[in-house]
Amino acid sequence: MISRRLRGITPYVPGEQPTEGRYIKLNTNENPYPPSPRIAELLATYDIETLRRYPDPTFTALRRAVADHHALRPECVFAGNGSDEVLSFAFFSFFDRSVAFPDPSYSFYPVYCDFYAIESQPIPLDESLEVDLAAFAAVAADGIAIANPNSPTGTYLDRRQIESIVSSAGPDRVVVVDEAYIEFGGESCVPLIDKFDNLLVVQTFSKSASLAGLRLGVALGCEELISSLFRAKDAFNSYPVHDLAQRIGVVALEEWNHTRASCDRIITTRERVSSSLASMGFRVLPSKANFLFASHGRLRGGELYRTLRERGILVRYFDSPRLTDFVRVTMGTDDEMDSFLEEASSA
Repeated sequence: MISRRLRGITPYVPGEQPTEGRYIKLNTNENPYPPSPRIAELLATYDIETLRRYPDPTFTALRRAVADHHALRPECVFAGNGSDEVLSFAFFSFFDRSVAFPDPSYSFYPVYCDFYAIESQPIPLDESLEVDLAAFAAVAADGIAIANPNSPTGTYLDRRQIESIVSSAGPDRVVVVDEAYIEFGGESCVPLIDKFDNLLVVQTFSKSASLAGLRLGVALGCEELISSLFRAKDAFNSYPVHDLAQRIGVVALEEWNHTRASCDRIITTRERVSSSLASMGFRVLPSKANFLFASHGRLRGGELYRTLRERGILVRYFDSPRLTDFVRVTMGTDDEMDSFLEEASSA
């Protein structure tokens, strides 16, 4: 009864969302701080009569708010049910035969390739687990997808380096820059959109704005790319972003000072935890994300993951080549990270 297409796909595996037991949850890059209190006010006053109607299929108010936030025109903004859906539409819309992306990187990229029968061209990270710029300059794929900062490593390319990749790709090959973690110390490539019609920047409200449960992502690019995403959306589901999500997204953008303060707290915590782990003998990769990628030295990543889990702390372990020595640690509150450091020091 199952199609050959589905049988041939290895699905993405999300991080654990435990329903039993009590854990300090540092495994899925969620923001440890709540969203703006104004969102609670919106929820308290939301008219449930609105739910009788389908939501705005063109996200008019949300696109206007996103455009104002980035000094763009609304025609340059698309929205979707989380940045994962936006990325999926982008893979379908812009990569006919092949796409290149760093390896290791976000593990949904090869899943999209399988789903849409696109040849994947993984470009290995260099010996420091950073993106190999020279390799991307020479790539022959239809297009490029880059998570910046990269996940799960946290390493980062500055805007000038991304510009070199977009420029070398040429005008007919789309470069998708996945900026899920850009608010944690990076520099967005949105200002390059006016310069490059082949650049699509994808962002999310999940991490920085503390809205992972809302499922809201956006893409920013030239009108031709954005209209193509709408065409893909309307061939799949005309209403992927519900009314409440669109309204909350607008409020989150109006309250961006709240988000900025939350991100700044996480950056401070990240630097403190990185220094503490290094002093314990861990190898810690430089990070511009809300997580750290670290190896213990004596314990393999899987063993460290299991040890911490037994002690009530969840981190993320990736059982794949080049990553087996590492765990990814999301930044929690300072108290949570103190507990993590205490357990890590005795692991």
